[in-house]
Amino acid sequence: MTTTPIIELRNISYSYPQAPKPILKDLNFSITEKNYGIVGSNGCGKTTFFQIIVGLLKPDEGELLFKGAPVTDKTMLRALRKDVGFLFQSSDDQLFSPTVIEDVAFGPLNLGYQPAEARELALETLNKLGLYGFEERITHRLSGGEKKLVALATILAMNPKVLLLDEPTNNLDPETRERLITILQGLDQNQIIISHDWDFLNKTNSVLFQIEHGHIHRCEEDHIHVHSHIHKAGAHPHRHEH
Repeated sequence: MTTTPIIELRNISYSYPQAPKPILKDLNFSITEKNYGIVGSNGCGKTTFFQIIVGLLKPDEGELLFKGAPVTDKTMLRALRKDVGFLFQSSDDQLFSPTVIEDVAFGPLNLGYQPAEARELALETLNKLGLYGFEERITHRLSGGEKKLVALATILAMNPKVLLLDEPTNNLDPETRERLITILQGLDQNQIIISHDWDFLNKTNSVLFQIEHGHIHRCEEDHIHVHSHIHKAGAHPHRHEH
């Protein structure tokens, strides 16, 4: 029996205003594996890909499907966003409340939980992430690594089925990076991770896909080897045909 993917993108194309060509072109993707790693050069459309999945950007062509149905109205979009959590590359874009507990309880409150229930759920989530005692701390005074874990807590408190993680290890200290790996390894959710950190993707058991020239394709194992070349635009992960 074929299982309907929770998320599917069909023939998606998207262009930014004044751009000479589409950043995504006839892109097709569906969630059939537990974890994905998305790689590609800077500016290839990885974050755009995530923004289309959660409805922050509307594609010029193609359709986004949630549980097999096209996302065509706000009701469908709300249902999708309940099940799909998006961890931004910058935690400062995700955390906006004065205290940690207010940030983490915000999502459950939006889902209709009573304040006491939302607070309890937020506390449970913080404790699961090793953030016991953080609830009354001032969010903007946290370290970068602490903010990243709190931002993840704001998503997990809503119990999504899919996690989108945009460069989650950027600027993390080694200890927090290892904590994040351990946390992600213990989660049941599907995870789609944009990262240039190949070791991180390997440790999170991610099936690798690459975005290039507007398309997405699976990276076959015999095409992958990790090294750097010096390019004018900097080093970036890429594929060699053998």
